[in-house]
Amino acid sequence: MTKDWLSMTASTLGRGIEVGDIDPVELMEMYFETAKSHPFSDKIFARFTESRALNESKSSRVRARKGTRKSLLDGVPISWKDLFDTAGVVTEAGSLLLEKRTPEIDADVLKNATDAGLVCFGKTHMSELAFSGLGVNPITNTPPCINDFSAAPGGSSSGAAASVAFNLAVAGIGSDTGGSVRIPAAWNDLVGLKTTIGRLSVRGTVPLNPDFDTVGPLCRSTEDALHLLCALEGRTVPNLRSIEVKNLKLMVLKTGTFDDICPEVAKGFDRVLGAIKDQGAYVVDRDIVEVENAQILGNTLFPAGAYGTWKNEIEAAPQLMFPEILDRFRSGKDVLASDYIQAWVKLRELRNEWLNKTSEYDAVILPTSQILPPNVELLKNDGDYYKKNNLLALKNTRIGNLLGLASLTLPTGVPSTGFMLMSKPHSEDMLLGIGAAIEKIVN
Repeated sequence: MTKDWLSMTASTLGRGIEVGDIDPVELMEMYFETAKSHPFSDKIFARFTESRALNESKSSRVRARKGTRKSLLDGVPISWKDLFDTAGVVTEAGSLLLEKRTPEIDADVLKNATDAGLVCFGKTHMSELAFSGLGVNPITNTPPCINDFSAAPGGSSSGAAASVAFNLAVAGIGSDTGGSVRIPAAWNDLVGLKTTIGRLSVRGTVPLNPDFDTVGPLCRSTEDALHLLCALEGRTVPNLRSIEVKNLKLMVLKTGTFDDICPEVAKGFDRVLGAIKDQGAYVVDRDIVEVENAQILGNTLFPAGAYGTWKNEIEAAPQLMFPEILDRFRSGKDVLASDYIQAWVKLRELRNEWLNKTSEYDAVILPTSQILPPNVELLKNDGDYYKKNNLLALKNTRIGNLLGLASLTLPTGVPSTGFMLMSKPHSEDMLLGIGAAIEKIVN
């Protein structure tokens, strides 16, 4: 066995299994040995699925020897955010409200991934009921950020990101309602894909706000993201679209997306943007007022939908919750049904206007998060600090959720900063092709 396996991309490991250089069982054993002995193991993993993983890796070994592998990622160990139902395994979504909740069947996306030969390695910690962009959870555990162990990892898919960043899993599967894949991916120097709502099934996924909930991978490359997307979707992997950066037409979204930007974030964004321009891409800056209007509607739609989903459980035992998360849920308590419905009417209009104004561009680009990961202890003990940073963390990412877009974040080369691309709904394959082209010139 070689320690190099721990830092390889999922696609590279898959190719190693394909040609017989890597044994899936040995790969799994190495990951278990490394993860269980890691000093942050308990902070990252809610629980391991060791029996299942070993059985799945043994089956993968047999398929590899017979030449009947199910996909390129057959035999690759993947972590799962603890809101994906896993048959016979406790799934609590980071909340004592769901303590010892044990589903009988797998979530649809987990079933699809298993059918593609991916190995379910373990369940990762997350923000409580997925309602935070910071990843801080005093109720269960808070994973560290790869670049600053005292800083927030990003949420809500915090453990998913940490499991990959610390080389304890090959990739992680998370969910994104307002930025919950892309923020932790950016803060931990990973690739993160937010899929279009409805693209991937959320059946068997503990909900936050069903009108915005999506599923997506956190991984080490755009190639991995494509293979994981297809595994989760249950489809054959297409060839990654060949795109030349010089032929791209991109729009930098300026509306509110740079207002609170940290110097390091600006440096990372400019580094990638400069590389794109050096290749000859057409890039233009634009303000689009619909973004501001959508953000205002989000202040009604996100908390009202979340509170509506969890009202009964929350009010039955509010003392079990982290006060900041409880307050955020309850901020949707007094929203009138008429205001909620009207907000959706307006948002659908804004989505159409956005598509009309951006249709000529291959993608819209902006920093993933305007801030660097804030300090965990301050977030736990200072309510104002928590609220301010949670809103700032989510400010840019939730644009894609509100407008119903596909969105991708890439590492910039500057620690804990991300370069985000957004494109029209259901354009994930094209978006990953653009991401791959940018990834190539930046790396």
